[in-house]
Amino acid sequence: MKKKDIIEGKIIKTEFPNKGTFICEDQKVTVKGVIDGQTIKGQVTKKRKSGCVVRLLDVLEKSPLEDAKPVCPHFGICGGCFYQTVSYENQLKIKEGMVRDLLKDYVNDDIWEEIKGSPKVHGYRNKMEFSFGDEVKDGPLALGMHKKNTFHDIVNITDCQIVDNDYNLIVKCALNIAQQMELPFYHKMRHEGYFRHLVVRRAESSGDILVNIVTTSQVEADLTKLRDTLLELPLSGKIIGILHTTNDSLADVVQADKIDILYGQDYFYEEILGLKFKISPFSFFQTNTLGAEILYKTARDFVGETKDKVIFDLYSGTGTIAQMLAPVAKKVVGVEIVEEAVEAAKVNAELNGLDNCEFIAGDVLKVVDELEDKPDFIVLDPPRDGIHPKAIQKIIDFGVEQMVYISCKPTSLARDLEVFEAAGYKVKRATAVDQFPNTVHIETVVLLSQQKPDDTIEIDLDLDELDATSAELKATYQEIKDYVLKEFGLKVSSLYISQVKRKCGIEVGENYNLPKSENARVPQCPNEKEDAIKAALKYYAMI
Repeated sequence: MKKKDIIEGKIIKTEFPNKGTFICEDQKVTVKGVIDGQTIKGQVTKKRKSGCVVRLLDVLEKSPLEDAKPVCPHFGICGGCFYQTVSYENQLKIKEGMVRDLLKDYVNDDIWEEIKGSPKVHGYRNKMEFSFGDEVKDGPLALGMHKKNTFHDIVNITDCQIVDNDYNLIVKCALNIAQQMELPFYHKMRHEGYFRHLVVRRAESSGDILVNIVTTSQVEADLTKLRDTLLELPLSGKIIGILHTTNDSLADVVQADKIDILYGQDYFYEEILGLKFKISPFSFFQTNTLGAEILYKTARDFVGETKDKVIFDLYSGTGTIAQMLAPVAKKVVGVEIVEEAVEAAKVNAELNGLDNCEFIAGDVLKVVDELEDKPDFIVLDPPRDGIHPKAIQKIIDFGVEQMVYISCKPTSLARDLEVFEAAGYKVKRATAVDQFPNTVHIETVVLLSQQKPDDTIEIDLDLDELDATSAELKATYQEIKDYVLKEFGLKVSSLYISQVKRKCGIEVGENYNLPKSENARVPQCPNEKEDAIKAALKYYAMI
């Protein structure tokens, strides 16, 4: 098997988000964009010692899990909604299985709580960003989503199923008028053109709609006809604001150099769990309003009793979680790096009559050193990449008994849990909440509790000072850790290295990682990390 070879195989396992593996010619093959049980055809793109990477070309046989027909006419072309061929019941099973697999070292059956689904499977999104472009090079103007596996091509979206039909009517109208204006879209490589994005937001509680047309300043265009035509649409909701945002950034992101109100106002109100939130064009807010209610109810349940407690809500966004907890807490302090989100949080807290919330703009890594209050409880809701390693240690140093960690990327959560566990925290409750039906994304919520003396304890001693065999001196524990991290992307503890060494017949000190109590359970090295450590030992000629 070599690069560019076309091979076939049946997926035997999938990992988050949708990466599958199969065996071909006694080698492990990895391929993205698949479902467990599918038989696929792909082209080899990378060759490694551990196996090869394949680009998916075709699905030859469906998975037994694929028991539904796609409801969207854009399925397979558009890059979203991967699971449309899978019933929602099976989608939840797949997502739950992936999260459980990622967290298997930290979460057992006793503490896992069944995954919670979204109240809506279709029409659930309250915000969509559509891009202007062309479906083929130099083709007619298009407006929609990026074509699957491409950066430039745009699929005209006329019947998206994860939004209310009002969105589809607005997109068709905007594209029609834009084509009549005969102005070019912004070309990302040449940095030339006018039309960039169309952003639509809709309140679940009221049906109020904000429409935001995003362009460059390269053309002086009259958007009056577009505004008037949008207002004439027969929508189920109501457009209460039409905005024109000027964005000359070279990056392919929606941001504002200038915002002009073409009609109405630049905000609406959304309600969630009895609280009211002001939503503006660039406000962060969970994209599935009804799903967010389930997520926040779950987080509030995990937090438990908060009377007379000071709660830190780190990575607080617009302060949604903080305001859920504020009525039953002594004080809530929110920290968020995006200043606009912090200002929105302050407005929303005042709107809801909450005077025990404090919101601070800044990087959690830096701000926690300056906080005067000491927390009794910490809520963490970091971005997709998780918590900065240095910030984790500062959070641990607060020494709170319990924390709730909300994660939108379970791989980042699994990485951070290893650090928390090493510091003495153990997962006491865990569940997943699906806010993104038909897609690969999932939210995970865990309750972390500081271990008591009789719980599992891992003490990481400097084993290089305890062991002095000739084999040991070939590589220090830190060198082995660095090798495993570099080659396999895994973090391993000295305890795990010692366990693997003993399995390989390498003598280690007798007093390593002694527990504090006789009935303490010593965690065992997972198979994946054991294989990686063995590879490091072979690299350093220790076995």
